[in-house]
Amino acid sequence: MEYRDLYSGLIKLHILHHAVEEPVYGQGMIEELARHGYKISPGTLYPILHAFEKKGYVKSKNKLFEGRIRRFYEGTKLGKLALNAAKIKVQELFGELFESE
Repeated sequence: MEYRDLYSGLIKLHILHHAVEEPVYGQGMIEELARHGYKISPGTLYPILHAFEKKGYVKSKNKLFEGRIRRFYEGTKLGKLALNAAKIKVQELFGELFESE
């Protein structure tokens, strides 16, 4: 059973986490998310990256990579602040989800 509607926020946090760690590109991010069980298409990923760029969480730049021009997305200071704020909320939720176990 798929609970994709519940995972959208987790996917966004995952993307932002990696962009803050190091620059990421679309296909590489799709593959990384797939390793964690998230199957998303470019039609899902790129609107997230574009929204992050519009909000100032990431900035993008074209770079030559493996013989191809790819657009890389890198976390900004604002993106790092947003991620840190989200981590606090995730920790709170994690505590509530597992406090009775």
